[in-house]
Amino acid sequence: MNDHRSREQAQESHPTRRVVLGGAVAVSVGALAGCLGDDEAPDAISIPSEHACEQCSMEIGRHPGPNGQAHYDDPEELFDEDRPAMFCASTCAYVWTFEREDEGHEPTAFYLTDYSSVDEEVEEDAGIVEISSHLEEDTFALVGDLTLVVDSDVEGAMGPSMIGFSDADEAEEFQAEWGGDLYDHDDVTPDLVMSLM
Repeated sequence: MNDHRSREQAQESHPTRRVVLGGAVAVSVGALAGCLGDDEAPDAISIPSEHACEQCSMEIGRHPGPNGQAHYDDPEELFDEDRPAMFCASTCAYVWTFEREDEGHEPTAFYLTDYSSVDEEVEEDAGIVEISSHLEEDTFALVGDLTLVVDSDVEGAMGPSMIGFSDADEAEEFQAEWGGDLYDHDDVTPDLVMSLM
Protein backbone atom coordinates (compact mmCIF):
# COMPACT_ATOMS: atom_id res chain seq x y z
CA MET A 1 0.00 0.00 0.00
CA ASN A 2 2.92 2.34 0.67
CA ASP A 3 4.74 1.67 -2.60
CA HIS A 4 5.87 5.09 -3.75
CA ARG A 5 5.80 5.95 -7.42
CA SER A 6 8.84 7.67 -8.80
CA ARG A 7 8.58 11.42 -9.42
CA GLU A 8 8.92 10.72 -13.17
CA GLN A 9 6.00 8.25 -13.13
CA ALA A 10 3.86 10.68 -11.16
CA GLN A 11 4.63 13.47 -13.61
CA GLU A 12 3.84 11.24 -16.59
CA SER A 13 0.48 10.26 -15.07
CA HIS A 14 -0.50 13.92 -14.52
CA PRO A 15 0.70 15.90 -17.54
CA THR A 16 -2.07 18.48 -17.17
CA ARG A 17 -0.78 19.47 -13.75
CA ARG A 18 2.40 20.79 -15.35
CA VAL A 19 0.41 22.65 -17.99
CA VAL A 20 -2.08 24.13 -15.51
CA LEU A 21 0.54 25.23 -13.01
CA GLY A 22 3.45 25.79 -15.36
CA GLY A 23 3.28 29.54 -14.86
CA ALA A 24 4.07 29.07 -11.19
CA VAL A 25 7.82 28.62 -11.65
CA ALA A 26 8.48 32.19 -10.69
CA VAL A 27 7.31 31.73 -7.10
CA SER A 28 9.05 33.51 -4.27
CA VAL A 29 12.11 32.05 -2.55
CA GLY A 30 11.02 33.41 0.82
CA ALA A 31 8.61 31.77 3.23
CA LEU A 32 5.13 33.19 3.67
CA ALA A 33 5.02 36.02 6.16
CA GLY A 34 2.15 37.82 7.82
CA CYS A 35 -0.13 37.11 10.74
CA LEU A 36 -0.75 33.45 9.93
CA GLY A 37 -1.25 32.42 13.54
CA ASP A 38 -2.69 35.66 14.89
CA ASP A 39 -5.71 35.57 17.21
CA GLU A 40 -7.06 38.57 15.29
CA ALA A 41 -7.06 36.69 11.98
CA PRO A 42 -10.32 36.81 10.00
CA ASP A 43 -12.42 33.66 10.33
CA ALA A 44 -12.45 31.00 7.66
CA ILE A 45 -15.48 30.93 5.38
CA SER A 46 -17.33 28.11 3.64
CA ILE A 47 -16.10 27.87 0.06
CA PRO A 48 -18.87 27.82 -2.58
CA SER A 49 -18.49 24.53 -4.46
CA GLU A 50 -18.88 26.24 -7.85
CA HIS A 51 -16.16 28.83 -7.19
CA ALA A 52 -13.16 28.60 -9.54
CA CYS A 53 -9.73 28.07 -7.98
CA GLU A 54 -7.71 31.30 -8.12
CA GLN A 55 -4.60 29.44 -9.34
CA CYS A 56 -5.83 26.89 -11.87
CA SER A 57 -9.47 27.93 -12.54
CA MET A 58 -10.89 24.46 -11.83
CA GLU A 59 -14.29 24.34 -10.11
CA ILE A 60 -13.37 23.72 -6.47
CA GLY A 61 -16.26 21.47 -5.44
CA ARG A 62 -15.74 19.03 -8.30
CA HIS A 63 -12.36 17.74 -7.08
CA PRO A 64 -10.99 15.72 -4.17
CA GLY A 65 -8.41 16.70 -1.59
CA PRO A 66 -7.52 19.55 0.72
CA ASN A 67 -8.75 23.04 -0.05
CA GLY A 68 -7.40 26.42 0.96
CA GLN A 69 -8.26 30.05 1.45
CA ALA A 70 -6.12 33.14 1.96
CA HIS A 71 -7.45 36.38 3.46
CA TYR A 72 -6.00 39.82 2.73
CA ASP A 73 -6.35 43.35 4.12
CA ASP A 74 -6.64 44.61 0.53
CA PRO A 75 -8.82 42.02 -1.28
CA GLU A 76 -10.32 44.61 -3.64
CA GLU A 77 -6.87 45.12 -5.17
CA LEU A 78 -6.76 41.42 -6.00
CA PHE A 79 -10.38 40.65 -6.93
CA ASP A 80 -12.39 43.90 -7.21
CA GLU A 81 -14.52 42.53 -4.35
CA ASP A 82 -14.19 41.82 -0.64
CA ARG A 83 -13.52 38.09 -0.33
CA PRO A 84 -10.65 35.70 0.35
CA ALA A 85 -8.73 33.81 -2.32
CA MET A 86 -10.07 30.25 -2.62
CA PHE A 87 -8.33 27.11 -3.88
CA CYS A 88 -9.06 23.57 -5.06
CA ALA A 89 -5.78 22.22 -3.68
CA SER A 90 -3.19 22.95 -1.02
CA THR A 91 -0.50 23.18 -3.71
CA CYS A 92 -2.55 25.76 -5.64
CA ALA A 93 -3.01 27.70 -2.40
CA TYR A 94 0.71 27.83 -1.69
CA VAL A 95 1.73 28.69 -5.27
CA TRP A 96 -0.78 31.53 -5.57
CA THR A 97 -0.01 32.89 -2.09
CA PHE A 98 3.75 32.85 -2.67
CA GLU A 99 3.26 34.72 -5.96
CA ARG A 100 1.02 37.37 -4.35
CA GLU A 101 3.60 37.83 -1.59
CA ASP A 102 6.17 38.63 -4.30
CA GLU A 103 3.79 41.38 -5.45
CA GLY A 104 3.57 42.83 -1.92
CA HIS A 105 0.30 41.19 -0.80
CA GLU A 106 0.84 39.25 2.41
CA PRO A 107 -2.08 37.21 3.77
CA THR A 108 -3.58 38.16 7.11
CA ALA A 109 -4.82 34.57 7.42
CA PHE A 110 -4.06 31.43 5.42
CA TYR A 111 -6.21 28.33 5.94
CA LEU A 112 -6.09 24.74 4.70
CA THR A 113 -8.43 21.82 5.31
CA ASP A 114 -7.86 20.33 8.76
CA TYR A 115 -8.31 16.58 8.43
CA SER A 116 -8.32 16.25 12.22
CA SER A 117 -11.69 18.04 12.16
CA VAL A 118 -13.44 15.82 9.60
CA ASP A 119 -14.26 12.19 8.91
CA GLU A 120 -12.12 11.94 5.82
CA GLU A 121 -12.62 9.30 3.18
CA VAL A 122 -9.73 7.81 1.26
CA GLU A 123 -10.81 6.05 -1.92
CA GLU A 124 -9.27 4.70 -5.09
CA ASP A 125 -10.52 6.14 -8.39
CA ALA A 126 -9.06 4.90 -11.69
CA GLY A 127 -5.98 3.60 -9.89
CA ILE A 128 -5.37 6.86 -7.98
CA VAL A 129 -5.87 7.03 -4.21
CA GLU A 130 -7.67 10.28 -3.31
CA ILE A 131 -8.83 11.96 -0.11
CA SER A 132 -12.18 13.67 0.37
CA SER A 133 -12.72 17.40 -0.01
CA HIS A 134 -14.39 19.55 2.69
CA LEU A 135 -15.56 23.10 2.01
CA GLU A 136 -17.38 24.09 5.23
CA GLU A 137 -15.88 26.90 7.33
CA ASP A 138 -15.37 24.71 10.41
CA THR A 139 -13.20 22.27 8.43
CA PHE A 140 -10.38 24.80 7.99
CA ALA A 141 -7.47 25.64 10.30
CA LEU A 142 -4.71 28.21 10.09
CA VAL A 143 -1.68 26.72 8.34
CA GLY A 144 0.53 27.51 11.33
CA ASP A 145 -1.61 25.14 13.43
CA LEU A 146 -1.24 22.19 11.05
CA THR A 147 1.25 19.37 10.57
CA LEU A 148 1.37 18.69 6.83
CA VAL A 149 1.80 15.24 5.32
CA VAL A 150 3.51 16.04 2.04
CA ASP A 151 3.73 13.79 -1.05
CA SER A 152 2.01 10.72 0.41
CA ASP A 153 0.36 8.04 -1.73
CA VAL A 154 -2.94 9.92 -1.26
CA GLU A 155 -3.60 12.65 -3.81
CA GLY A 156 -5.77 15.75 -4.07
CA ALA A 157 -7.14 17.83 -6.93
CA MET A 158 -3.73 18.51 -8.47
CA GLY A 159 -2.06 15.18 -7.75
CA PRO A 160 0.58 14.95 -5.00
CA SER A 161 -0.72 16.91 -2.07
CA MET A 162 -0.07 18.56 1.29
CA ILE A 163 -2.61 17.14 3.74
CA GLY A 164 -2.94 19.01 7.04
CA PHE A 165 -3.80 17.80 10.55
CA SER A 166 -4.15 19.97 13.66
CA ASP A 167 -3.43 16.83 15.73
CA ALA A 168 0.22 15.92 15.08
CA ASP A 169 -0.41 12.33 16.23
CA GLU A 170 -3.06 11.93 13.53
CA ALA A 171 -0.61 13.28 10.95
CA GLU A 172 1.92 10.66 12.05
CA GLU A 173 -0.70 7.90 11.83
CA PHE A 174 -1.67 9.04 8.33
CA GLN A 175 2.00 9.12 7.31
CA ALA A 176 2.53 5.61 8.73
CA GLU A 177 -0.29 4.28 6.57
CA TRP A 178 0.21 6.30 3.39
CA GLY A 179 3.82 7.49 3.38
CA GLY A 180 5.04 11.01 2.71
CA ASP A 181 7.01 13.47 4.83
CA LEU A 182 5.92 15.66 7.74
CA TYR A 183 6.32 19.44 7.50
CA ASP A 184 5.33 22.46 9.52
CA HIS A 185 4.07 25.46 7.58
CA ASP A 186 7.27 27.42 8.33
CA ASP A 187 9.27 24.74 6.49
CA VAL A 188 7.22 24.94 3.28
CA THR A 189 9.19 26.63 0.49
CA PRO A 190 8.38 27.37 -3.15
CA ASP A 191 10.90 24.69 -4.15
CA LEU A 192 9.07 22.10 -2.06
CA VAL A 193 5.73 23.03 -3.61
CA MET A 194 7.15 22.98 -7.14
CA SER A 195 8.64 19.51 -6.51
CA LEU A 196 5.07 18.19 -6.16
CA MET A 197 4.01 19.35 -9.63
